[in-house]
Amino acid sequence: MTSHDSTITVGVDERVSMPRSILLAIQHVLAMDIYIVPIILAGMLAMSVGETSTLVQMTLVASGIATILQVTIGTRLPVVQGPSYIPLGALAAIGGGFGLATMIGSLIPGALLVTALGFVKAVGRAIRWLIPPIVAGTVILVIGISLMPVALGNIYVAGDGAAAPELTVALMTAVLLVAFLVLGARAHKALRILKLCSVLLAIAGGTVVAAFYGMVDFSAVAEASWLALPGIFQYGPPQFELSAVLTLAVIYLIVLVESTGTWFAVGGVTGRKITDQVITGGVRAEGIGCTVAPIIGGMPVTGYATNAGVIAITGVASKRVIICTGGILIALGLVPKFSTLIASIPEVVIMGAFCIVTVIIAMNGVKILGNVAMSERNMLVIGLPILVTLAASTMPADLKESFPTVLQYFIEGGMALGAVAALVLNLVLPRDKKSVPVREGLAE
Repeated sequence: MTSHDSTITVGVDERVSMPRSILLAIQHVLAMDIYIVPIILAGMLAMSVGETSTLVQMTLVASGIATILQVTIGTRLPVVQGPSYIPLGALAAIGGGFGLATMIGSLIPGALLVTALGFVKAVGRAIRWLIPPIVAGTVILVIGISLMPVALGNIYVAGDGAAAPELTVALMTAVLLVAFLVLGARAHKALRILKLCSVLLAIAGGTVVAAFYGMVDFSAVAEASWLALPGIFQYGPPQFELSAVLTLAVIYLIVLVESTGTWFAVGGVTGRKITDQVITGGVRAEGIGCTVAPIIGGMPVTGYATNAGVIAITGVASKRVIICTGGILIALGLVPKFSTLIASIPEVVIMGAFCIVTVIIAMNGVKILGNVAMSERNMLVIGLPILVTLAASTMPADLKESFPTVLQYFIEGGMALGAVAALVLNLVLPRDKKSVPVREGLAE
């Protein structure tokens, strides 16, 4: 994955004029579904519009800061950071059981651990050894599969019958997203903006449909201020629960699997080799970004592979553009009216789009696995984590509560447990001649 992509016309270290940088940065921001993750968490925790707005706002700020750190002192590649789906289940369980202050407290020690690992030279080599394509692809596939019931479940709960308007709105939003994705992929180059902005356009269209059913209320937007600076520990002084802290520490390591896949994706598009030093720098920057996020009230961040696609489409890989992207994310996070507008969008609209997003996430995993030999051993490494994920996601509540608290957090949502299963199975199952050697990293 280190061959130079012929579509790249502006290299990583080349300078781009500020007006062009801003224009391209706006495309990067529009291509991201960065607001969906905090909205899902807010829905799982039954947050008010104001609390949801704060979570969205601070996640945007944290993502912008982490992006700038990643480009300047981290991988030094055009990598955009955004909130990760992986901690969702555990954070919802911790926040629902102990409160938001404990949820925030659970995030800080693990983030500091990741930061510390970024200063250990051997970490880059260890990550390359632990995360070959079969693991990275399986983890991404597991994430997509485990999120599908979340999206569908929230739609079904919102609707109270087969003909419920909520189901209609969700379906229309999903259909619009598919339409924009297909049109954007097949249209003339000038119309590829449809693909870049597909999620945003679908949510806008879904909101219009929801308005006809009287589901839209933007009154909170008028009351929101235009500017607000980030606060420190906005949900109260952080509380630390040992089981929650241990759970999130492990989940942070799983998030690194997701980020590592993104770094190699960007390296493949830009023609940059992902060395041990690049990975170590990426871990360090991500750790700092994940430390800042809970302090100001945001969610943990990870690399966004979507933006590697934007680079391939535009042909511009300049770091200056990504720094501008980080700046725009921070600016948007400082405008409560914007975050309140996002928080006021009906949940069924968000979930309708999210259904399609989960499919895209899962298929990205399948794409990575396309280069993996399908031996019996490898099929088990890929298939068993999917089974583990589904087993966790469908486990009855009374059975789940019989397990130790730490394990309950992993079971919640399923994806973390499935990711751990992929890592462990790849290490312990004997390799055969048709299997990809475990020491072959993603760059191979």
